Amino acid sequence: MNHFTEWLMAMLTAVFPGFGGPGAPVYNGYVEADFVHVAASAPGRIEAIAVQEGDRVEAGQLLFRLDDTHQQAALRAARARVDVARAELENLKTGSRAAEVEVIRAELQQALAEQSLARTTLTRSIRLAEQGLVPAARVDADQAAAEQANAHVAQLQARLRVAELPARDAQVVAAEAALAAAQAEADRAELDLKDRRVIAPIAGLVEHRLFQPGEVAAAGTPVMSILPPARRSALFFVPEPRRADFAIGDVLSLSCDGCPPGLTARVTRIASDPQYTPPIIYSREERARLVFRAEAAISDGSGLLPGQPVTLRRAE
Repeated sequence: MNHFTEWLMAMLTAVFPGFGGPGAPVYNGYVEADFVHVAASAPGRIEAIAVQEGDRVEAGQLLFRLDDTHQQAALRAARARVDVARAELENLKTGSRAAEVEVIRAELQQALAEQSLARTTLTRSIRLAEQGLVPAARVDADQAAAEQANAHVAQLQARLRVAELPARDAQVVAAEAALAAAQAEADRAELDLKDRRVIAPIAGLVEHRLFQPGEVAAAGTPVMSILPPARRSALFFVPEPRRADFAIGDVLSLSCDGCPPGLTARVTRIASDPQYTPPIIYSREERARLVFRAEAAISDGSGLLPGQPVTLRRAE
């Protein structure tokens, strides 16, 4: 009897569409994907591509590599400038080299010996002059030689003190700044070299490869696109009479051909501006043609593909 009743109700509904009351509204749409387009931050020739279309990649995995010959040379030059700046700073902090200081000390010892000899000669000349054995001019010459020896000793002592002292504070500050600038250039060169290896910013499926090894890609030009598993949404249109029934966060049941049961989607966006389906007639009778574009995030693990038709209805 129940089967007969169900059959009769189905026949009456087919003959008289309004019989039995309206059914739950359904909304047809399709799957839209939010692809991640991967590009290099600088132009260059693609040296190698490590993945193929259809491969699943993890975040941080190498995708492709650009030629880095110039970047490696720039890094070596930058590191050499760092070494030069560091050596100059150390030289200013420690004063002259040890060998230079030793040379000045040896010259000072020689000057001290000459000073002692000049003093002895002057003393002897004065004593002989008092005895009338040498002229006064000889005493004057020995006096000048002794004074010259004293001046030479004073000069070398001053040079030794300067050689043993570090550089002035301003020179040290300038050298430290030069070292910091050279280190910054080296850091930038390392980053430029690192950028030649482009890694996956997110896990997902490699959908398209737009370049081949050997081709030159401009900066910011996508080389491949990745489809993350959680970035799929159902795009559908809500008729104007049903617009007030929807709110951000509403959960809808989702079905499609061959889809597993129990799929859901959460409304994430409803357009503020309406759209009309032709013909565009602004009247009460044509109000049903007024629709609002809406998007609903599909639950993870659905396995739906971009462009796949889907049907949405209110979740039970």
